[in-house]
Amino acid sequence: MAHFLILGCGWVGEAFAQLALDRGQEVTVTVTSAEKAQRLQAQGVNALVHDFDQSADLLLKDLRFDYVLNSIPASKKNDLPTLENRFQNLYHALEGLTYQKHIYLSSIGIYPEQSRSFDESFAVEEEMSKHLLLAERKMRSLSQTVVYRLGGLFGQQRIFAKYFQGKVCQTGQQSANFIHLDDVAQLMWLGFTQSLTHATYNLVCPQHPKKEAVIRASAAKYGYDLPAIFEEDASYDKVIIGERIARELSYTFVYPSPLDF
Repeated sequence: MAHFLILGCGWVGEAFAQLALDRGQEVTVTVTSAEKAQRLQAQGVNALVHDFDQSADLLLKDLRFDYVLNSIPASKKNDLPTLENRFQNLYHALEGLTYQKHIYLSSIGIYPEQSRSFDESFAVEEEMSKHLLLAERKMRSLSQTVVYRLGGLFGQQRIFAKYFQGKVCQTGQQSANFIHLDDVAQLMWLGFTQSLTHATYNLVCPQHPKKEAVIRASAAKYGYDLPAIFEEDASYDKVIIGERIARELSYTFVYPSPLDF
């Protein structure tokens, strides 16, 4: 039995925690809400209330973890000094722990809004998101760290068409760089339990239909109204390439296209 630590256990973290529990593993998580901690504890998760903006001391130094899943966010709504403090605290917390592998969940939002394809080799830092770059640099300075850059996440109650009902959609002709929660959970499990040879991976579906097609497909499937109008006003159309991780892990996507969600 392996012991997983999930830092910042949000929507993705909960899905992975349930997968790990279903497979007989031990799971410890951090959350920022006492109410959420109680709910997770009732589900068999060891839950600790902790805010990395306030402290680096997790009070877990006597515990050994096999794997660490880190989904502490580097949101644009926070200024850079706030994020510097948050990720410095996070760095010190992880520096004091023993673990075999650490996966940090970043975002494909790190790539610039340009009409071109991006894979993990893109390294023009002055064009990348300062917030996400700050977080990735700090986390990558820790040992045994792999960065997963997640595409737009859907699954369960997150249905793309739901967010456009009766509205004006101006991005319908942009390519969808999405991924389903079920595929993310499986790729995290495999990333922990199998060898990876690179430090960074994009996690997106192998197929990139236009967003209008995804909206129409999910509206038909789940009974949502269509946008009031598709009015094209997007200034760019980028495509994120995620072949590296599928190739290394010999992974077949449960949902190869957002049209399948």
